[in-house]
Amino acid sequence: LPAEKLLHPPETGLFLVRESTNFPGDYTLCVSCEGKVEHYRIIYHNGKLSIDEEEYFENLMQLVEHYTKDADGLCTKLIKPKLEEGTVAAQDEFSRSGWSMNRKDLKLHQVIGKGEFGDVMVGDYRGTKVAVKCIKNDATSQAFIAEASVMTQLRHDNLVQLLGVIVEENGTLFIVTEYMAKGCLVDYLRSRGRTVLGGDALLNFALNVCEAMAYLEANNFVHRDLAARNVLVSDDNIAKVSDFGLTKEASSTQDTAKLPVKWTSPEALREKKFSTKSDVWSYGILLWEIYSFGRVPYPRIPLKDVVPRVEKGYKMDCPDGCPEVVYNIMKQCWNLDPAARPSFQMLKEWLQHISQGMGKKL
Repeated sequence: LPAEKLLHPPETGLFLVRESTNFPGDYTLCVSCEGKVEHYRIIYHNGKLSIDEEEYFENLMQLVEHYTKDADGLCTKLIKPKLEEGTVAAQDEFSRSGWSMNRKDLKLHQVIGKGEFGDVMVGDYRGTKVAVKCIKNDATSQAFIAEASVMTQLRHDNLVQLLGVIVEENGTLFIVTEYMAKGCLVDYLRSRGRTVLGGDALLNFALNVCEAMAYLEANNFVHRDLAARNVLVSDDNIAKVSDFGLTKEASSTQDTAKLPVKWTSPEALREKKFSTKSDVWSYGILLWEIYSFGRVPYPRIPLKDVVPRVEKGYKMDCPDGCPEVVYNIMKQCWNLDPAARPSFQMLKEWLQHISQGMGKKL
């Protein structure tokens, strides 16, 4: 169906994003503007998306969000997404790529978490226990669809695995992932503590997360909300990174109030510069969380003082009982200069060294 038909009746600012017919793999943004429909090709370049090759975005959600605030060269700013056809197209897209699931096969049980965009529930899909993120029909639904399509391309033992997607007629979206029996890492650490978890267990968690992040780094994928609360633990004690791709909207808005200040790098807070290197900063905080058994970072410092102190070079102390070599890694992650921080690939090699008992002084 031509976009002209879909964006009917014409209403300035009505828009939809669809896969480009002329450039498969790219997207087209179709915007209704004073009775006409304008088409903008979204170019995929070096892992980022752009319309004008001046502003680059990590994902569709961010791009759409930018243009809802400011027309910035488009004929109008984006006002409301045309959802129904978008979700139908998405359903076809997921069917075509083999990710579509049948709603009849999914049984939903209790709610295990509430997110900004909807509930997370335990479910049963054809006899397998699964976790289900349920996103109600709204503007974010289309952006989540775009993100779920990114998740379909990522596969790693230390990433929570996407199993499938269900898009209902009314636009409700179910994202189905593997179920992680032991819940989130921060609760796991707090409830078990020192007596149960030895140094090898902590190092294993650190390595699991690092492996996942090195994989995302190699695929030019920025997580933007890495923290122990977004790492889940499986029945056999393997840590896996979750909530990647489903980038928290807050992290790309001007609303700094919502950003997890204690985990976010100074440049990301200051200039919204998110990169693999800002993920590395967050990874340093996550290491501190692991070795302090789930304490909240920057203890005893009022939240409003954290950023000014960090920008002056303040770094948290070594957690009790944490090996010096591991603490040195944290400090390298907290370099104020992003370029001077190690890559996840390097971090992985260092941690493997330590794990093999070589414990090289870094």
